[in-house]
Amino acid sequence: MKLRRVIRIGLFALIGSFLLIQVIPYGRDHANPPATAEPAWDSPRTRALAVTACFDCPSNQTEWPWYTNIAPISWLTQRDVDQGREALNFSEWDRPQEAEDAGEVIREGEMPPWTYTVLHPDARLSDAEKERLIAGLEATFLASPPIEDGGHGGGDGGPGQG
Repeated sequence: MKLRRVIRIGLFALIGSFLLIQVIPYGRDHANPPATAEPAWDSPRTRALAVTACFDCPSNQTEWPWYTNIAPISWLTQRDVDQGREALNFSEWDRPQEAEDAGEVIREGEMPPWTYTVLHPDARLSDAEKERLIAGLEATFLASPPIEDGGHGGGDGGPGQG
């Protein structure tokens, strides 16, 4: 009897907490600022791979599914998008970027993060697609180099969170 009561109180507390955190507005702005400039992509295939694998964070073309309105998922998504756009933003190529280690981050499997690929299975690239994306990004960055950050802004999340 006591255990049942403790479980019931715990369940009500959990549900109450979940409902209460829904009133916190962070993570529901879902702004997609206008694109000001994109890199001169080396090929349409490189851009397509980048769109598939990661454009939801390091661009201003984020798609916001319904679940991104529910806390705490909304908080995590907003943080990832904010960090991604701060470090590397394919939609604002006319501002400083942290693009130099994008290939390494992809190669090491840090991008796209597993938490993103769980809900976006198309973002799971094969090894061949990853290598093609890395080579394409390197060629793109050579032909259309990003403005160097110079130590301003950035973020600690590395290029393209999400």
